[in-house]
Amino acid sequence: MSTGTRHLVVALAVTLASCGLGGCGSINEKLAAGMSDAIPQWAGGMPADAPPRPGTAKYDEFMQEREKKRLQPAAERDDAKPDASSAERMR
Repeated sequence: MSTGTRHLVVALAVTLASCGLGGCGSINEKLAAGMSDAIPQWAGGMPADAPPRPGTAKYDEFMQEREKKRLQPAAERDDAKPDASSAERMR
């Protein structure tokens, strides 16, 4: 095999490898959005108390519940936080 042919084969191999890696980047971008939901929390996935993703039916329910809680008086909310004065007394 001559030197010119060897350079052509190497250039072709490098070109094919770079095109293949470029295609992987765009595919992985689309797969990452769906695959991240399947990763358990201990492996770096979404925590159990994370809100649902926008565009789903659960997200609409979540936002309606959040709006309903926002409109309630603070004394009636389940997650009412103690006032700042009692928190300072605990120090």
